[in-house]
Amino acid sequence: MANVLIFADHDGGKVAKTAAELASFAKRGGTPIAVLLTDSSQADSLASQLANTDIESVLAVENSDFAKHGIPALVDALAQVIEAKKPDAVLIPSTARGKEIAGRLAVRINSGIITDAIDVTPDFGTTQSVFGGSFTVSAKVKTGIPVITVRPSSIEASTTSNTPAVEKLNVTVSDKAKLVTISNVQPAVKGGRPELTEAKIVISGGRGTNGDFTQVEAMADLLGAAVGASRAATDAGWYPHTHQVGQTGKTVSPQLYMACGISGAIQHRAGMQTSKNIVAINKDPEAPIFDLADFGVVGDLFAVLPQAREAIQAKRS
Repeated sequence: MANVLIFADHDGGKVAKTAAELASFAKRGGTPIAVLLTDSSQADSLASQLANTDIESVLAVENSDFAKHGIPALVDALAQVIEAKKPDAVLIPSTARGKEIAGRLAVRINSGIITDAIDVTPDFGTTQSVFGGSFTVSAKVKTGIPVITVRPSSIEASTTSNTPAVEKLNVTVSDKAKLVTISNVQPAVKGGRPELTEAKIVISGGRGTNGDFTQVEAMADLLGAAVGASRAATDAGWYPHTHQVGQTGKTVSPQLYMACGISGAIQHRAGMQTSKNIVAINKDPEAPIFDLADFGVVGDLFAVLPQAREAIQAKRS
């Protein structure tokens, strides 16, 4: 049976939920095996977070060079794991960090690469949304071991009663991978809301907020959602650029995406159109976002969102 390696990325002692999602895709074509690359003795605690997923086993590498030398060291180690285990495919989260790792890895192991997949078949074919969402295409790597990055939230991770076995591996990072040394790291400031690319619900605001995101944030807090923003809103300084959704921002695929005061330019649609359910609120009935939305409300977001929150709270009580 095929073995599929999953890069289980982690941050601050927490494994990203995308690992469980990738495992659900991997199980279609073989045995999901997670790879944990950590710079301290936390492999066991990180591996424990992968319990009750489709991951069958965990390959753990602990090496201080990962913190000192960053992505080149991670890629060097990952390539060595691939050489030792010879998997049939490698799945990586389609984040900015994940895509850099995937690109470097594909060159290193002389393999083809597919990025931003939203579906993976049992024979490691993929589905992608391209050209700003104008087309859906199928692709397949024909050279080497397929390296595929998958958009977070593209699948609902399945749960099992499985406890994966942990195998510790030793690797020596090459001198070539140590040419850059990280001298200082400033962790991103995180709030209490979910990470944008991993959230199951995203509430986004655009030009229609006029710079006031209080109603958008209130709805997000009620639903346990992440807050996104259009490029118009971030360029105006109304919301941090780290929350921008779109072609030049982050790509999201949540179960629910609510666009509030966003016209729906193709650049924005490219970053959110694979969302499972899309709700649009806009005063302009001709706004392009309505062509994409599953549900639309023509109205002022400052009137619609408070009513929506009241109705949700009443339903909950």
